[in-house]
Amino acid sequence: MKGRQILVEPRGDGGAAAALIVDGRLDDLLIDLPAGDARPRPAAIHRAVAGRPMKGIGGMMVDLGGGATGFLRGAKLPAPGSRLLVQVASWAEPGKAPPVTTRVLLKGRLAILTPGAPGVNVSKAIEDGAALGAIAAAAMEGAPEGWGLIVRSLAATARPGDLAAEIGGLRARLARIEAAAGAPGGACLEAAPGAAALARRDWPRAADDPVETHPEALARAGVWEEAAALLAPDVALPGGGSLAVEATRALVAVDVNTGGDGAPAAAIAANIAAARELPRQLRLRGLGGQVVVDFAPLAKPDRGRIEQALKAALRRDGIETTIAGWTPLGHLELNRKRARPPLAELPLR
Repeated sequence: MKGRQILVEPRGDGGAAAALIVDGRLDDLLIDLPAGDARPRPAAIHRAVAGRPMKGIGGMMVDLGGGATGFLRGAKLPAPGSRLLVQVASWAEPGKAPPVTTRVLLKGRLAILTPGAPGVNVSKAIEDGAALGAIAAAAMEGAPEGWGLIVRSLAATARPGDLAAEIGGLRARLARIEAAAGAPGGACLEAAPGAAALARRDWPRAADDPVETHPEALARAGVWEEAAALLAPDVALPGGGSLAVEATRALVAVDVNTGGDGAPAAAIAANIAAARELPRQLRLRGLGGQVVVDFAPLAKPDRGRIEQALKAALRRDGIETTIAGWTPLGHLELNRKRARPPLAELPLR
């Protein structure tokens, strides 16, 4: 089936799961944590209370309220006991507090409000952004000094008036958050969006494309069976090769195999196919942090082709990933934002 489908399956505990199907293939999967899991979520905005600086690591613990703590890193840290506005930056590694940042962003489907970064900017993906920039500038008139805005690429396909309306809503939300920032104690002032909200906000679709919401939406599409299969490491690649994705405590290890064909051309084909598929596999499995890829036997002059294929796939991926480079043993290292919890920790139906 050609085109995009967004499926949302509500759960009885108030959470949901959402799947993005592109041309009949599962492209992304979001699943809310169980209702009793109180871990701080990425994008949540908290009023925090600064602790004492931790010598030698350039950071401090901050009280987020409700018994939760975060880790704030920086060259200039607030005085202990100070109240500050922070946003959870990513999921925490096991046994650690989640990283937080004082650079708060309020993200909508069409725009991102950027307090502390003034100016109106339009996504470079929009070919002629002058009209949208003018709409955004008009909608930001009278905003507090220091507030800025980014017009997202999705605004190019929005209906007239939607951008200005969303900016007004973002401004009202941020005003409420900043008004509550000076109260005593840590507290969550803006909860992180759940799976259904993230699907509607971030997955590309035309303004009039439907989102199917049904208690059996994912089950009827066979998504849960695909999700269960993702818990196994092996992934078949076009052409007979395969890759294996295995998470350890220290890193995510990826191994690429050519299958029965040991010819150099088969190795190149398997490596390129693996580079194109890797971001999807990491995204669906919810894996981030350090990623080490052991490609099939590869000559140094061919590394550029592999990096080019991987960079193209990462541009479509949407999760911040840095290619750190090649090791002396010929492995490729990546550093990927922990944008979502591992699939293995989520409730699969």
